Amino acid sequence: MDDPGPGSGLTWFKVADLDELAENRVKTVVAGRRSICLTHHDGQYGALDNRCPHQGGPLGEGSIENGWLRCPWHGWDYCPLTGKSPAGYDERVPSYAVEVRGDGIYVGVEKEVERPRTVSDAMVETFVNWGVTHVFGMVGHSNLGLADAIRAQCEAGALQYVGVRHEGAAAFAASAYGKLTGRPAACLTIAGPGATNLLTGMWDARMDRAPILALTGQVDTQVLGPGAFQEVDLSAAFAGVAAMSHAVYRDSRHVELANLACKNALLKRDVAHLIFPDEVQTLPSSAEAGSPEGRLTPSGITPPPEAMERALELIRGARRPVIIVGHGARFEMDGVRALAQRLNAPVVTTFKAKGLISDDHPLGCGVLGRSGTPVASWFMNESDLLIVFGASFSNHTGITTFKPVIQVDFEAMALGKFHAVDVPVWGEIGVTARLFAEALEAGAADTVDQRPEVAERWRIWRLEKERRLADGGEAGVSSAAVFAALNRRLPEDAIIAVDVGNNTYSFGRYFECRRQAVLMSGYLGSIGFGYPAAMGAWAATQTADERFAGRPVVAITGDGGFGQYLGEVMTAVHYRMNITHVLLNNSELGKISKEQRAIELPVWMTDLTNPNFAEFVTNCGGLGIRVGDAGELDDALERALDHDGPATVEVIADPLLV
Repeated sequence: MDDPGPGSGLTWFKVADLDELAENRVKTVVAGRRSICLTHHDGQYGALDNRCPHQGGPLGEGSIENGWLRCPWHGWDYCPLTGKSPAGYDERVPSYAVEVRGDGIYVGVEKEVERPRTVSDAMVETFVNWGVTHVFGMVGHSNLGLADAIRAQCEAGALQYVGVRHEGAAAFAASAYGKLTGRPAACLTIAGPGATNLLTGMWDARMDRAPILALTGQVDTQVLGPGAFQEVDLSAAFAGVAAMSHAVYRDSRHVELANLACKNALLKRDVAHLIFPDEVQTLPSSAEAGSPEGRLTPSGITPPPEAMERALELIRGARRPVIIVGHGARFEMDGVRALAQRLNAPVVTTFKAKGLISDDHPLGCGVLGRSGTPVASWFMNESDLLIVFGASFSNHTGITTFKPVIQVDFEAMALGKFHAVDVPVWGEIGVTARLFAEALEAGAADTVDQRPEVAERWRIWRLEKERRLADGGEAGVSSAAVFAALNRRLPEDAIIAVDVGNNTYSFGRYFECRRQAVLMSGYLGSIGFGYPAAMGAWAATQTADERFAGRPVVAITGDGGFGQYLGEVMTAVHYRMNITHVLLNNSELGKISKEQRAIELPVWMTDLTNPNFAEFVTNCGGLGIRVGDAGELDDALERALDHDGPATVEVIADPLLV
């Protein structure tokens, strides 16, 4: 309680009731922002700074022994009332005025001075100027100065902070945010284990070309080297995953490091990592914050003329061209769709690019490959030319090597990465697609209108999906039934984060995207991605970006993946995240069981012991609904989507009906 009180120049705070602290006892109290050790000795009360001057031990957790206040860390002694050391020692703990009033014990402290501007302030303000709006992470003892600078920007309305239960979830959330928006979010961790917990999510971002910032604390530079508590060589740990990994030292050009980190993340679509030794974070700084002004070039790379001519020659000679789009085309689909219409060309996607063209578009043919539809594979097999935009030719997708191929990518090293292609074209996807379409106006391609065939192939596949709905098993609901219900109930503008496993394969095969956006751990294929990724997507919906503001967020996971980050339900509840979670619970790692059977091995060590997930979510403060019959799906999904906050629909799934 704030009270000006009788003490001159002091602000008084009630810190305890009269009978709260017994004789010869101590406790930690707070007066304003100050942490204080309150003591009761010889019938008097004392108020000392809570930090032992020896090594910072919390005196309020100590005890009074033989008339001395003993530090709980190393046993150093002080007078409980004055803070003086025993005779012969120089250390002294600062003390504060104490008054015993009719309603309690009061401590008087001087008015707090404004916190000086620090290195962390200058760097965090720079991140904000570069468009960083969200930080996911955990505050801890080796990042407190940096965290305080983030707090200041949050209180100013420039940042939003999401405190997670595990740093790995922070990395996945930030990775998903980067995949969805094309802009970096940041992760905050302590030194040592906090930083190393980020690595899986960092690799996910790197392999799927998502911009991301990792901000990790570090031990004091004076103890680096011999192996201090939680000291890890973080530059070495992040060397393989980060396009930039750099320590922030006392004499660094701090703002320029922040500028460089943001520039690496954005232009390279990669991981940028900054290491903040503890003592550097709070150094005073008068530096002005940086910004992207004058540091970014337009990224519309025009393809070399000779590559354009060779590509156009193939296109003009094709009768049945097919366009394949990968995740790299996520922000350039207007140009690709226009080219497809110009060529009457069906458009198929990689799994990572699911939803980039609607499955009800007259030329949209769904996903190609192991997670795909027979519609997509049929058109690839019937084609006489493949025009590939922003795809990597992974074995999961299975783009044929027996057709003429034009490959377009913004990164030259991605062209012909796994095998030679007929025409590699280095250029931005939107620019290149537009130039192709413009060139074809002058010299039209003579192509077959494949729209009627697209409609027919979809009719055949949808009929097959209807047949599979009739398949029933004793072990639970089929995937065909789950995704048929999701087709009926999910809003067309939903952002969908999916995990890894049979649930994901079934999603690729059965769910038909309209305007939904899809997020997944693509090249890394990391189980556990789904729920934290939904948290990252939710963060994007809280921004002013009209592409995402207000859109519903859905997570689709299996029990294996969700079990890895189960604690993040509490994060979602804490921030009232509107996340609708569909959990396919088959009590096993179903995809692995399937793979063991496929190579005639015994199914071994894939069974899981699970809680009632719906009850768990409810106990955490969310809405949990358990479904054991396909007839219950629509109502459960409707309730979950209508719920204001995190909701989980746990579906008891048959592991064989995928």
